[in-house]
Amino acid sequence: MYYSPTIIQLAGIASNQTALHLSLVTAGLNAFGSIVSIYFIDRTGRKKLLVISLCGVVISLGLLSAVFHETASHAPAVSSMETSHFDLYTCPDNQSAGPSPVWNCMKCLKASSPSCGFCSSSKDKLLPGACLISNNTVKEVCQKENREWYTRGCPSSFGWLALIGLALYIISFSSGMGTIPWIVNSEIYPLHYRGVCGGIAATANWISNLIVAQSFLSLTEAIGTSWTFIIYGVISVVALFFVLVCVPETKGLPIEEVEEMLESRALQFKFWGKKV
Repeated sequence: MYYSPTIIQLAGIASNQTALHLSLVTAGLNAFGSIVSIYFIDRTGRKKLLVISLCGVVISLGLLSAVFHETASHAPAVSSMETSHFDLYTCPDNQSAGPSPVWNCMKCLKASSPSCGFCSSSKDKLLPGACLISNNTVKEVCQKENREWYTRGCPSSFGWLALIGLALYIISFSSGMGTIPWIVNSEIYPLHYRGVCGGIAATANWISNLIVAQSFLSLTEAIGTSWTFIIYGVISVVALFFVLVCVPETKGLPIEEVEEMLESRALQFKFWGKKV
C-alpha cells in the first residue's frame, strides 16, 4: 500500500499524475475495507475473517505476480530506427550493445550507466520504441512528439489487471489483516501482561512495515516485480497456516474464558462451525 503509485507505474501507467490519482482510489478502498471489517467482525468472527482476508491477499498477490510476469515477457522491443531518431540522447548501454535482438523496454530500464528510459512509439505504445538517457530534458523531447515516457514500468496491455489485483489486495488486507490483529491483541493477553504484550505486538508490526518498505524497491530491481510478489505471497501463505493452527476464535467470549482457553491450549481448529 505504501508503494501504490509505484506499483501503478510498474504496471505501465506512465503519467505520474494518473498514478497519483489512482493511488487516491486505493486509499478509498482501504477505508472501505476497514468499514467492511467493522460490519462483519462480530457477525462472522475474528478467525474466519482473518482466513478470508489472507486468502484474498494470496490470490491478489498471485494475480499481481502473473500480470508483471506477462508484462515483462511482452515488453516492447527497442528499435534502432526509433532510437536513432533521438540520436543525441541514445542510452549508452544500448548504443554499445549494438543491434542486439534481446534489448527491450525492460532491459532498457535496467541500464544504469547512466539510467535510461523508454520512449514509446508515436503510433502505438506497444510497438518498438527508443531507449534514451533518463532526464527531464529527454522526457520533454519525447513527450513533445506525443510519445509516452517510461522510467519504472513498460507499456503493457495487462496494466488494468494489475490495478484489479492491487484493488483486491487492498480490500482483502484492510478488511481483515489490517484491523483484526489489533482487536485480537486486546482479547488474548492476560490482564497483567496486556500492556507489555500489546507493546511488543505493535513494535513487531512496525518493524515488519519497515522491512517491507525498505525492501520492496530493492527486490523489484534485483529479482523483478513478479518474483517480489511471489515472495510476499509465500509469506502470506505461511501467515494463513499460522492463523488456521494457532489463532483462537474469541468472538463472543468473555476475557476470563479466553484466558482459560489459552491456558488449557484448547485452540479452536474447527472455526467454521457455529458455536454452541
